[in-house]
Amino acid sequence: MIMIMSLGFSSLFNGAQERRFDAGATVFLSGACVTHVYFVRDGCAVLLRHLANGDAVYLQRAKAGDVVAEASVYADCYHCDCTVVEPTLLLALPRQEFRRALRADAEVSETWAAHLARTVQSTRMRAEIRSLKTVSDRLNAWLAEYGPLPEKGQWQGIANELSVSREALYRELAIRRSG
Repeated sequence: MIMIMSLGFSSLFNGAQERRFDAGATVFLSGACVTHVYFVRDGCAVLLRHLANGDAVYLQRAKAGDVVAEASVYADCYHCDCTVVEPTLLLALPRQEFRRALRADAEVSETWAAHLARTVQSTRMRAEIRSLKTVSDRLNAWLAEYGPLPEKGQWQGIANELSVSREALYRELAIRRSG
């Protein structure tokens, strides 16, 4: 078991069960019952919602220090799939234990509420980025909000976050390199 020394609600995961996943592994699927709350200790997990046309929309890119699918704390079933994009260590805490801990500590509960508010703000920003007309505008907004691009092997994930094809993103990046 890993001890987490950071402040705030992450301390709730002290003593949580470790779960290691290889790149591409599934953590949970849409429709599955929510039994645990997951904290990313190391690596990266993504939430995906599959559309009727076969496309996937990225809902969250959870990295070290993030809780995966925060809204699932208050849901009976997951509304999306969760996979990992690189080797990832998650800490799994039973959902009911997480909720009990929030009820027991007003300060931790307040910190959790503030975190949820920031998550709503971030989600709205991603929606705004996706509403921009051109790939160039979307990429500029993404870079301004989230910083430099990750390694080349993860660019397809950025294309998904921008709701553009990977080819369109690669063309835009090639234009920027040549210009």
